[in-house]
Amino acid sequence: MTPAPVSGTEGYAAEGEAFIQRAESISFEDVHGPVLHLLPGTPCHVLDIGAGSGRDAAAFAAMGHRVLAVEPVEESRRAGQTLHPAPAIEWLDDHLPDLARVRRRGGQFDLVMLIAVWMHLDAERRRQAMPVVASLVRPGGTMIMSLRHGPVSPGRRMDDVSGAETVALAAPCGLRCVLDIATPSALPSNRLAGVTWTRLAFVRS
Repeated sequence: MTPAPVSGTEGYAAEGEAFIQRAESISFEDVHGPVLHLLPGTPCHVLDIGAGSGRDAAAFAAMGHRVLAVEPVEESRRAGQTLHPAPAIEWLDDHLPDLARVRRRGGQFDLVMLIAVWMHLDAERRRQAMPVVASLVRPGGTMIMSLRHGPVSPGRRMDDVSGAETVALAAPCGLRCVLDIATPSALPSNRLAGVTWTRLAFVRS
């Protein structure tokens, strides 16, 4: 019997190869242009939550960083391991809001990425998840997030989460917002559909 998908990941396994192809069609630089100046310049430890196809994990590994790539969708995780086999990338099956397997390992990260992830959590799970992800950012470390706005693909579930709500949730957890900007989608088809993104970055006190 096939297990039920983790809440918020509905639709990704069924879309499979098409999702992977879309993710891989956009370069790391095009996706992350607004936050490139905030990325660590020296090798560090990166936690990529919702790593998807591994595009970002591979880019970080190429920069000399060690990456823990967390992905709950088995099809995406397998594809990422196949497309981007790199000794510096370790893959892990885990999910928000608890990230129980990540936390059991102990330790903190210099950079935590939540790209196109947060809006898949409902309001209660967002409240539960924020202290968890904050606890994984080392003092002085950075957390980078993106929030999607616009039409939702059939079969998926997303909330239209505001930057203001996210900043308010992060502040009591010791996360100071250093970037809050709106950007168009890097994917041409999404741009045409009116999809926009909020890019957020935080530093842990």
